[in-house]
Amino acid sequence: MNRILILCLALLVISCKGNAQKDDKKSDKNSYTVTKTEAEWKKELSESQFYVLRKAGTERPFSSPLNKNYKKGTYVCAACDTPLFESEYKFDSGTGWPSFDREIKGNVAFGTDSNLGYSRDEEHCATCGGHLGHVFNDGPKNTTGKRHCINGVALKFISE
Repeated sequence: MNRILILCLALLVISCKGNAQKDDKKSDKNSYTVTKTEAEWKKELSESQFYVLRKAGTERPFSSPLNKNYKKGTYVCAACDTPLFESEYKFDSGTGWPSFDREIKGNVAFGTDSNLGYSRDEEHCATCGGHLGHVFNDGPKNTTGKRHCINGVALKFISE
């Protein structure tokens, strides 16, 4: 009888812990200032923007007109207009995606992406959670050494 009681108590403790972990994940998911349903995002974004920003897709290299944009201004999130990158920190990395050596602090959130079988530092809009791209340590050595490799479809350019 004592063994059954101990087993029941152990199962109860384990199940409570499991539910608490689920609640934590739920709150992390909703920690962005701008939150919308998948249907709302689909209605507001183009098909390619939805694929990149909401499904963590990647646009084809050299397909974005922003890759070769050299005008002065600010690059903002295509989903929520949060300022993400300044033109003065943009450089031509030769990779086919708009690249920056630094972000606007506080407006870009970072995480880990292991979808390709190895870990990469992933970047999201800190306001809406939209997937932007990845950051690598092969950027200009004379500045930050970082290369923020960003999908152009995830950005809008606001001219100065």
